[in-house]
Amino acid sequence: MSKPLNFKQELTCVFGQPIAENPSQCMMEAAYNDCGLEWRYLTIEVAPENLEQAVGGLRAMGFRGANLTIPHKVAVIQYLDGISDAAAMMGAVNCIVRKGDQLLGENTDGKGFVQSLKELTDPAGKKIVMFGAGGAARAIGVETALSGAAEITIVNRSVERGEALVQLLSEKTDVPVSFTLWDGDYILAEDVDVVINATSIGLYPDVDAIFPLDFSSLKSNMIVSDVIPNPPETHLLREAARIGCPTLDGLGMLVNQGVIGFQLWTGVDPDPKVMRAALEDVFGIK
Repeated sequence: MSKPLNFKQELTCVFGQPIAENPSQCMMEAAYNDCGLEWRYLTIEVAPENLEQAVGGLRAMGFRGANLTIPHKVAVIQYLDGISDAAAMMGAVNCIVRKGDQLLGENTDGKGFVQSLKELTDPAGKKIVMFGAGGAARAIGVETALSGAAEITIVNRSVERGEALVQLLSEKTDVPVSFTLWDGDYILAEDVDVVINATSIGLYPDVDAIFPLDFSSLKSNMIVSDVIPNPPETHLLREAARIGCPTLDGLGMLVNQGVIGFQLWTGVDPDPKVMRAALEDVFGIK
């Protein structure tokens, strides 16, 4: 007997820039299927000038939630009914959750990164060097600080953005934070525990971009992480692996933030292995 059609599927989506095959969509729908949920995760291109109407569409059509990418993470806040404390600290939202009649904003970027990092080490008590001062860096900086990092150094090419992130972390957390101008190949101090790339250097299609780091200063006991999911193996991670450093690719962060969003929307715990496998299939990882 054929299975009856069910026309009442729950809907979630991502608002962002156009992409031929959205890895997040493949990952989330694989998790829905694995959990036996008749949900859909749709990729919807939304221009900045249409963001307010798009959020209104979420309300009208009963979407259970949404993810957001650049350039919507800050602008969307004004159209929501409230945001979490962590999202307020970061000043950015990447996840919308429906609670009754309200649409509430959350930020899972930093939480996903910390969960990924904890698979190798607890950030508590660690000295961290983070490259970048954009949205991903803000989220990771807040969450690693809240997780008890001993010290965070922000390395960025823009003094204004770098110092703004230092000010944010200094005002919102108790962790010592400093800024260093990124001019040429950065030299790491010997006591650094964790190195994080929170920039777009190496992101597709610029996969051959050389990461501006003095790799002779990288020690094998340092954990090296890159938030870029495409490609999973960046120049930074390849060089760090040659030196013998434990490495974390951007897929781990993507999976873990997906797990958090999945739980917020459905109340169900997905299998991270299923989600990781879906991503590896998209990127052709054997």
